[in-house]
Amino acid sequence: MSAPPRVLTVAGSDSGGGAGIQADLKTMLALGVHGMSVITAVTAQNSLGVQGAWPLPVEAVVAQYRSVVDDIGVQAVKTGMLASAELVEAVAELIGATDAPAVVDPVGVSKHGDSLLAASALDSVRTKLLPVATVATPNLDEVAQLTGVRVDSEDDLRRAAAAVLDHGPRWVVIKGGHLPGEAVDLLTDGFEEHWLRAPRHDNRHTHGTGCTLASAIASELARGRSVPEAVTAAKAYVTSAIAAGFALGGGIGPVRHGWALGVRD
Repeated sequence: MSAPPRVLTVAGSDSGGGAGIQADLKTMLALGVHGMSVITAVTAQNSLGVQGAWPLPVEAVVAQYRSVVDDIGVQAVKTGMLASAELVEAVAELIGATDAPAVVDPVGVSKHGDSLLAASALDSVRTKLLPVATVATPNLDEVAQLTGVRVDSEDDLRRAAAAVLDHGPRWVVIKGGHLPGEAVDLLTDGFEEHWLRAPRHDNRHTHGTGCTLASAIASELARGRSVPEAVTAAKAYVTSAIAAGFALGGGIGPVRHGWALGVRD
């Protein structure tokens, strides 16, 4: 039996299991690809927030990446929490030398507002990481961090996308989930536009949505889909995962990654 498509996540660990490496690998399993991981940081994290974060040494991150890519190979790479300028630059160099699409989730803050990226690393994200991205997936807070553009309404999404594209990714998904009304995202390469709309579910348990969307896009790209096809399929997967989200602990619970498999994770 042949191996499934292989996807590598380069991200931080979430000890609560709702986001980060754990969410990425659950998403990849649900979508039928083989997930592999490079852990960039360890966090003490639960449904209430992030209690601590410890980046790994650059040498450990590079060694994990080379170990996987040089032997097993990859059909797509996804990045999440990279924590420091040194890690951002090292990962950008690795991705730039890898012949596979890269989905960059420029993680800046957690769902609870905890910082996951040093302020000194923002310029490295702009100048090193975004230029090697096939698809970048910033939320509205991350757009503001990276470009200074504030999005207050759906009409602002085009301006936000243009500002991110100026930093070099081939495509960008501006995630408008924090806007009122429908959950609307804009996917564009500066020429084509795809407006992705979904009903808003009355469910506060949405921890891990950003990680899950980026991992789903990478999984679909690894399966050979075009960027618009991959992002559309990923949006549908995440929308259903949000609808099935569940309470866990005393705060914000996670989305249900295994919904498509009938799995109660």
